[in-house]
Amino acid sequence: MTAQKNPSRSTLVRMARLSVATLTCIAITCSANGAELKIATPRSMWMVLQEIGPQFEKASGYKLSVTTDIAATLADRIIAGEAFDVFVGPPVQIDRLIKATKVIAETRTPIARSGIGLEVRAGARKPDISSVDAFKQALLDAKSIGYLKQAGTSGAYLHGLFERLGISDAIKTKIVRPETDIVSELVAKGEIEIGMVVATQIMTTRGVELAGLLPDEIQYYVRWSGGVVAASSAPDVAKQLINFLRSPAASTVIKAQGMEPE
Repeated sequence: MTAQKNPSRSTLVRMARLSVATLTCIAITCSANGAELKIATPRSMWMVLQEIGPQFEKASGYKLSVTTDIAATLADRIIAGEAFDVFVGPPVQIDRLIKATKVIAETRTPIARSGIGLEVRAGARKPDISSVDAFKQALLDAKSIGYLKQAGTSGAYLHGLFERLGISDAIKTKIVRPETDIVSELVAKGEIEIGMVVATQIMTTRGVELAGLLPDEIQYYVRWSGGVVAASSAPDVAKQLINFLRSPAASTVIKAQGMEPE
């Protein structure tokens, strides 16, 4: 991968230290004709495009420029008028963009889903979460617990789940809810004992390990769909990329990264 506009060595060093979740405008490679397709997506699809993006670039002649952040933030940027060709995100954000006429409704395409998992720092003891009771006890025993704050994410579901399980008051003093997608990074640094995010993030972040998926009775799937941004300068190519994310090549990578093709 190469960054846009040939950044200096000092810039590259600074970027390397940033959280993956907050990196923006990352070009996968450069194509010969200079044409560019701009994609706004959470980290999940960015990781997939890292693997298979060069295949699409070679076939289409377009360089893929990927901006990654929390889906709600990306949707806000598109609504504000920032130029993109493709948006990939959860249903609530696709709905917002279609309602705002920023994404073409008929291009909405389901791509993948991922269940929520519990992560610990690499090498740390993995708590038993094989049953709902065991899961509750693991949270009660933990020194600190991290999950996302943004609406439309796994964190929004977990917040309601803890209330339904009757443990919200017991664990509220040890909850950490970042507004950016850095839960796994905080666990890897040892700043949070356990984190709960989509399994794909756990499986693609260094320094953390998957303790297990939430029990089936309380599992929740975060889904991602793609859509062509209404103001796209290359809508046909944008649609081709969305279809490519449903191809056998993409499905193989999606499964390997802890997701399920839709």
